Amino acid sequence: MSEFLLQAALYLGAGLVAVPLAIRFKLGSVLGYLLAGLCIGPALGLVSDTEDIQHFAEFGVVMMLFLIGLELDPKSLWDMRVRLLGLGGLQIILTTALIAGAGLFLGYDWRVSLAMGLVLALSSTAIVLQTLNEKGLMATGGGRSAFSVLLAQDIAVIPMLALLPLLPVMPDIIGQADGSIVRTSQLEAEADHHSLSLVANLPGWGVTLVTMAAVGSIVFVGRFLTHPLYHMIARTRLRELNTAFALFIVVSISVLMNLVGLSPALGAFLAGVVLASSEFRHEFESAIEPFKGLLLGLFFITVGAGIDVALLISAPLMILGATSALIIGKGLVLFILGWVFKLRERAHWLFTLSLAQAGEFGFVLISFAGQTQVFSPGLSQRLLLIVALSMLITPLLFILYERLTHRLGDVDHPEPDEINAQGRIIIAGIGRFGQIINRMLQAAGMQATVLDNDLDTIRLMRRFGYKAYFGDPSNHALLAAAGIAEAKVLIVAIDDTARAVDLVEYARRHHPDLHIIARARDRVHTYQLVRAGASNTVRETFDASLRAGRYVLQALDFSEFDAYEHEKAFFKHDRHILRELSDLWDPDVPISENRAYIERAKELERDLETQIVAAAEKEG
Repeated sequence: MSEFLLQAALYLGAGLVAVPLAIRFKLGSVLGYLLAGLCIGPALGLVSDTEDIQHFAEFGVVMMLFLIGLELDPKSLWDMRVRLLGLGGLQIILTTALIAGAGLFLGYDWRVSLAMGLVLALSSTAIVLQTLNEKGLMATGGGRSAFSVLLAQDIAVIPMLALLPLLPVMPDIIGQADGSIVRTSQLEAEADHHSLSLVANLPGWGVTLVTMAAVGSIVFVGRFLTHPLYHMIARTRLRELNTAFALFIVVSISVLMNLVGLSPALGAFLAGVVLASSEFRHEFESAIEPFKGLLLGLFFITVGAGIDVALLISAPLMILGATSALIIGKGLVLFILGWVFKLRERAHWLFTLSLAQAGEFGFVLISFAGQTQVFSPGLSQRLLLIVALSMLITPLLFILYERLTHRLGDVDHPEPDEINAQGRIIIAGIGRFGQIINRMLQAAGMQATVLDNDLDTIRLMRRFGYKAYFGDPSNHALLAAAGIAEAKVLIVAIDDTARAVDLVEYARRHHPDLHIIARARDRVHTYQLVRAGASNTVRETFDASLRAGRYVLQALDFSEFDAYEHEKAFFKHDRHILRELSDLWDPDVPISENRAYIERAKELERDLETQIVAAAEKEG
């Protein structure tokens, strides 16, 4: 126990030193964690056995996949089907074929070659997503495409795990590329740690059935049992129990997956997808997020500390050559797919360089392939080292991307969201003004389609459970996708006055029956919006000023009723003034020089005073 605590302290201390230095030199936190692991492992020899810590740290990957699943309900997955099946599916198929072909060329059995292709076709979800989020690249075209491929790969692990048990090379021997053989009795002696797996002695078809049963059980429990259990926990009003329940779900799934020889991370992802549409999704996110970040950092450190330097030194040309060939070959497949799917220049390079490595699921599949008599121990060790080195190189590829694209003139702006919901109400702009309207509509049981080009605001709204889409609200194509042709009401609440006027004008011209409510910054902006075709205009400070004026009157001993009547009379008169003066307003003449406008405004103000005095005398 004391040795475990000492190692944990070394891991945490190394991260606390290396990561701030890496961020200061703009290398990214992931490379800092990996270098910290290299220092305390192969370089200084402070830690030698990383297996115990790595099993613990792998929960970071498990939790990350669970959180990704929570963001994706089955409907969202269906909306992403083109990128998932097209871009992601083609990447897996083409990369597997390329690597399998290379394996056959090197003399490996076709089943071993196919298994190597499947293992190395996967990329590192942990490193890539962490780096994309850290550098603000997730919402760009390249970031979205990379995420789609990673998601397709994570899903593809299910059939891979089901397929590998069907590929044992021979029942008693496994061939090597150099012609030598290793008997499976040797493998069993070296792999006794797999004895806890319930599938250790099952035939291939039995393992496949157990895999499908495990996946089905996760779906069943998440669908039918989690809801009543959570409501029982929630009634205690103890926040720590919410956290304990979220962790219990993740840990229980991990135990189940280990028992049947499957990936805990994949099981957690499936559970997240099942729970994505639940009302307590955000409680799970807030409970697990802190644990995920810490354990994911530990996972990166264990990857660095676990690099087999002795094997690398014994065959440097072979290992480094194989790692380079993997990155170049995989990058070539990604580059071609990016060109086929018409990614822009910066997005194209980000997509290519970010996914060219192998991934953490490779560790799982290599171990599983060894257990199921597909890989020999020697081949497994070489593949594990190649996977780890490719992951170590990944942050350097992101640095290469930044250097490469620094010379490009265009900026890879975040891509707008794919809108998968249409309704009768569209809110264009979700600042303070639009948020209040949206909350009021939701309280009344109405659902609006919310559009805004502030990505941070959109993300914040999603964390609080509000559905919103990122994109320019004045973009005509985005409005069409949001269903403006069938909408009944358009609320224009964007900050840019000129764009607001243009949006109202466009909407009125193309949708004459649409009811348009627009926020105005001031009186002149109100005139512009009315001329553009707004059905109603609301000056952003006018109503608040009216309420403040009513409170002043009440403070000066007006009764609540009298103060309210004065407020109502002023509001009606101001509406009348706006309609009258809008006909005299000339956009080409400053108001201070428009004599007809000024004279009429004075007359209307005198009318207001006369009306208020007359009303007071009548009541008196």
